[in-house]
Amino acid sequence: MSNRNRITREEALAYHHSPTPGKYEINASKPMVTQRDLSLAYSPGVAVPVEAIAQDPGTAYDYTVKGNMVAVVSNGTAILGMGNLGALASKPVMEGKAVLFKRFADVNAIDIELDTEDPEEFINAVRLMGPSFGGINLEDIKAPECFIIESRLKEIMDIPVFHDDQHGTAVICAAGLINALHLTGKKIEDVRIVLNGAGAAGIACIELLKAMGARHDNCIVCDTKGVIWQGRSEGMNQWKSAHAVRTDLRTLEEAMRGADVFLGVSVKGAVTPEMVASMAPDPIIFAMANPDPEITPEEAHAIRPDAIVATGRSDYPNQVNNVLGFPYLFRGALDIHARAINDEMKIACAEALASLARQPVPEEVALAYGRKLTFGRDYIIPTPFDPRLIHVVPPAVARAGMETGVARRPIIDMEAYELSLKSRMDPTASILQGIHARARAAQATMIFAEGDDPRVLRAAVAYQRSGMGRAIVVGREPDVAEKLAAEGLADAVDELEVVNAANTPHLATYKDFLYARLQRKGFDRADIHRLAARDRHVFSALMLAHGHGDAMVTGATRKSAHVLSLINHVFDVTAEDGAVGITAVLLRGRIVFIGDTLVHEWPDEEDLADIAERGAAVARGMGIEPRVAFLSFSTFGYPVSERATKMHRAPQVLDARGVDFEYDGEMTVDVALNMDQMAHYPFCRLTGPANVLVVPARHSASISVKLLQEMAGATIIGPILTGVDRPIQICSTGSTVNDIVNMAAIAACRLGQ
Repeated sequence: MSNRNRITREEALAYHHSPTPGKYEINASKPMVTQRDLSLAYSPGVAVPVEAIAQDPGTAYDYTVKGNMVAVVSNGTAILGMGNLGALASKPVMEGKAVLFKRFADVNAIDIELDTEDPEEFINAVRLMGPSFGGINLEDIKAPECFIIESRLKEIMDIPVFHDDQHGTAVICAAGLINALHLTGKKIEDVRIVLNGAGAAGIACIELLKAMGARHDNCIVCDTKGVIWQGRSEGMNQWKSAHAVRTDLRTLEEAMRGADVFLGVSVKGAVTPEMVASMAPDPIIFAMANPDPEITPEEAHAIRPDAIVATGRSDYPNQVNNVLGFPYLFRGALDIHARAINDEMKIACAEALASLARQPVPEEVALAYGRKLTFGRDYIIPTPFDPRLIHVVPPAVARAGMETGVARRPIIDMEAYELSLKSRMDPTASILQGIHARARAAQATMIFAEGDDPRVLRAAVAYQRSGMGRAIVVGREPDVAEKLAAEGLADAVDELEVVNAANTPHLATYKDFLYARLQRKGFDRADIHRLAARDRHVFSALMLAHGHGDAMVTGATRKSAHVLSLINHVFDVTAEDGAVGITAVLLRGRIVFIGDTLVHEWPDEEDLADIAERGAAVARGMGIEPRVAFLSFSTFGYPVSERATKMHRAPQVLDARGVDFEYDGEMTVDVALNMDQMAHYPFCRLTGPANVLVVPARHSASISVKLLQEMAGATIIGPILTGVDRPIQICSTGSTVNDIVNMAAIAACRLGQ
């Protein structure tokens, strides 16, 4: 395995162990503070909804979490292609599936591992849990038992039961095929389809395509023993027999001759170049085996440049990724209180995904992936982090459910429903995904200044192994090797470049440069040597100044003000030089940018205008249209105070500059962020809640950020240093490994430059 995107055993275990074991926790959604709260939550208040539900079971969706709760259920008999490792071993995977539901569609999910391989015991256990959930997601259950279990549960339960290994793959495959057929001018009822792999996913794929119009006689299904033909007895079961055809074809190689479509859910290398060469013009090849496809896109295109190729891999175009389907299928099904997820709903999901891929891609999505995305042969399936998925796919699923009679509570106002879906999602993950994708595209050589800190070393390894670029660590080789070994990353020693004053051939050049900058500021040659040769922050900045790295991240071991003063020996990073620190605060689905949290101690109105412009630039760099508010304890002149005067004047400075973003002030923070409060000032120029907050001084900015972080649990990104000639980012001393990696990614993609 290459180092790119490589994850070591130690890293994986550390991720699942720290800071607390597992991948999710449960938080109360109602107040639980006073005795009255507890009386309402439990006894005696809870008796009221109990009686209501007993009288009308449908009200369980109104008074409990049932309507937004899915059970992710497995017995661990087919874990991620690893085989039958048991129910307990499947728990990390099922926890992961649960958090994907939450991350992509705001569906609450809980994992349940059943310690049985008996289908009847499994079926009965799930059936008995039915009242607790709005839907059941079956996962990692081996065939043919998965067919038996899902079929029976669908018959006896009145909530959606969905085996994602089957239908998730089928839905995304169908979406891609719709667009591939569109591009090649072929029709599903006419094309010859070859499926290799007659397990759960393969059977589901071919069944869904037949439901969409593919003809039975045009679909050839193959397994490890060859073509499934009518009359074959070896290795057969009732699910395979349903797709047997009258044919003289016996091998995959024979079936591929003249085929329009190949669908693979089998094994690496199952398809040869010769097979691809024998296919019809404009062949469609979905090689979905994981982790390695039946044939790679490079191999297929070398033989057939006219081929449209999809895989299950994220490092190739056209990824068939189940996360495009199951969260949104359940979101739509739950929102209509569906009794089932039927074929019509799955087809609606596939068609919505296909239609979305044909739409112009928003700039922020292209920005996140570091390349232009346009509907065509290399873009037939939307990307998993497209923010439109949440408000495009569930409404289509819900409509299909309502039209086919499985909805208990139809949605009356679909437009309002779509708007509510847009507001459900927390932007944190998509923003960070975009930054990391842009960093991978930039391939910057990153200087990690503090190679004596284990967090920094782990971050450097993660940066390089994530494919974002080359990592240079400033430190002593023996010390770096020892600390990496202690972190379980001994194999990474040979991957990182370790640089210090003793092993660089450029020290004399660095010292001459620094002396020329500082000789009239009280520094002699001895001072210069101490700075250049002994201080890692200064040495790293000198490396960056001389082009021996593309960007730099530091600050994990020293206070930011001290680090900034050291960097100022090499670069101009003072307030007078235009440097500004902008911190992104993400909390409960909202993001605001607060400035200046790093440089300006007591800015005047001109400085405040500069901070606003830098904050707007950072917001736009993250794909967010800025709305700037100048904050104070007063709102538009009341109460009157000389301390609020500069906040009142700052918008006038921006008026004179003619900037191209919304701004207004001075105003209190509730007016800036709450549209109901803002409505009391109809003359306010902001069209929505402010997302760039300019505060009166650095101390108020720092207090605001740390208060939100500690009391509310906000995610903090930054401060992002802007207005400097070279990309330099300064972490906080409390940074985690992920925080350092995020700051390195920000530096790599030159956010705020």
